[in-house]
Amino acid sequence: MISDDERIALFLDYENLAIGAREGLGVSPFDFGPIADALAERGRVVARRAYADWSYFDDDRRLLARAQVELIEIPQRLGGSRKNAADIKLAVDAIELAYERGFVTTFAIGTGDSDFTPLVHKLREMDKRVIGIGVQSSTSALLPPACDEFLFYDRLPGVDARPPVRRPRRPADRHEPAPTTPAPDPVVVVTEPDPPDPAPDEPVGSTADGDVGRLVASTLAGLQRHTDGPVLASRLKRAILRKDPTFDEGDHGFRGFGELLRHLQGERVVELREGSAQGDPEVTFPEDGSADDDAFALLVDVVRELAGPGGVQLSGLKDQMRKRVPDFSEKRHGFNSFLSFAKAARARGLVAMEWDDDLADHRLRVA
Repeated sequence: MISDDERIALFLDYENLAIGAREGLGVSPFDFGPIADALAERGRVVARRAYADWSYFDDDRRLLARAQVELIEIPQRLGGSRKNAADIKLAVDAIELAYERGFVTTFAIGTGDSDFTPLVHKLREMDKRVIGIGVQSSTSALLPPACDEFLFYDRLPGVDARPPVRRPRRPADRHEPAPTTPAPDPVVVVTEPDPPDPAPDEPVGSTADGDVGRLVASTLAGLQRHTDGPVLASRLKRAILRKDPTFDEGDHGFRGFGELLRHLQGERVVELREGSAQGDPEVTFPEDGSADDDAFALLVDVVRELAGPGGVQLSGLKDQMRKRVPDFSEKRHGFNSFLSFAKAARARGLVAMEWDDDLADHRLRVA
């Protein structure tokens, strides 16, 4: 039943999130999509509000408006603090909504600012579940323990983090005497390399021209991670519709969602079991590990072929795997990101993986 879903109210301290993502992850403008998808897997979002002085975030404003987020204007006032005004307005609105909308079961607070810790405590006192969302590099250590659940934006599927380019600095030579007539410093033109084209990732929010199997698999994996008990077909369908309200299995040639699931079962994408109600089967991933073994074997072969003395970068590795198997997708195996897939291979002792600060990326080599 739809009433079993959590009803979520989302409040974004947008300036904190946007600046944290830009400075810590190189993401600008801020991409709201990964947050929307993560919450869609947890319940129905009944309110979406973002607080900022929107004159500073013109591009972001248009993107959020398309995502049906209500924009709350906090203008800059002479002698006043824009940050404090936004914090107070957000906290007052959240408490007001908690009193006036008793059906709201969960509050998602998007910020890394520890000033919101008292708000989190108060909401939990009112028997509300609180989900925090923040950029890891700009999140106070005090905030996550106060929440029932905390999502680091960096780790959400779909976040394309590009660390800011470090501009080279010319080291000063203290032993070199200064010339009598110092010449002007040469102008160093630093050209930032274009970011590599990302691998054509799975369409999470739109299935118009994508692989419906990937959407079903990624949504099922998210539900299994964040909920207890079996995932029924009806619940899976509702979660897919929260990600993409335009989803219709008829667009993919199926007369019903059950027929689509039976087709995917034949493709070994999902497995159907008898559910608690007739016509509403339990949906899970196949227990046969042969497909997983093939995927991990493909990863090991590619790493072995490409790895030099220092290993091979994680970035671009998925593209190399798709050159061998064009329809490869980690989501078909229940992983929400390629990084999670690589970590699973490390946990199985197939590859070694370590972080390289100079490259700001992981390096892999065959174990």
